[in-house]
Amino acid sequence: MSRPGRDDAPDRLYTLTGGRTRSGPDSPFDLVTLVVAESDARPGMQSEHVAILRMTERPTAVVEVAAELRLPVSITKVLLSDLLAAGRVSARHPYTAAVPDPDILEQVLVGLRNL
Repeated sequence: MSRPGRDDAPDRLYTLTGGRTRSGPDSPFDLVTLVVAESDARPGMQSEHVAILRMTERPTAVVEVAAELRLPVSITKVLLSDLLAAGRVSARHPYTAAVPDPDILEQVLVGLRNL
């Protein structure tokens, strides 16, 4: 019995990535990295690359791309790294709110206690 969404054909995964199992030590991709297409698909491109470019016309998280392609995240990262190296996608981490200064939070807490 196989898990849903799991591709049990390791030959296919090997072929998709050219035998690579990791995207590289300097890869900017993690699960929540947002990927945005920077160009359209071109004739002759690998079908998974075409699907990624269509999917990422708007910012899309790596984990969403993997789920849509029904591929392991590690394989998806390799494919995304190929597209990034070719300049076809850009990657950025989602915006995180600035953490307030701890001194200000302490002053607010003291002020609330004085109420």
